[in-house]
Amino acid sequence: MSAQSEGNYAEALQNYYEAMRLEIDPYDRSYILYNIGLIHTSNGEHTKALEYYFRALERNPFLPQALNNMAVICHYAIRQGDSEVAESWFNQAAEYWKQAIALTPGNYIAAQNWLKITGRFE
Repeated sequence: MSAQSEGNYAEALQNYYEAMRLEIDPYDRSYILYNIGLIHTSNGEHTKALEYYFRALERNPFLPQALNNMAVICHYAIRQGDSEVAESWFNQAAEYWKQAIALTPGNYIAAQNWLKITGRFE
């Protein structure tokens, strides 16, 4: 973890891959996968990051931080494109945020506000 906090992402990834090889507990593996997703997010590799967040959630569906990060990726993935495509990305972000908020109702206040402002909060 210190390699990651120091910005040495290549070393951190190698450490996490080694941890995945050794760790058998699904709950612990979910956090390893989540951390790998964080590194890919930091590197701008959003497709890879989403893959690892999905894998983390398969092992531990109670990771609101993974859902939040997935929502952020979807929300900010709209750099160009038509409004129909943007709307579908926004809707996907909303779904992830709703799941994260359901798991931790007091968190993600900015996301809750965005959901309310855009009419996506149920």
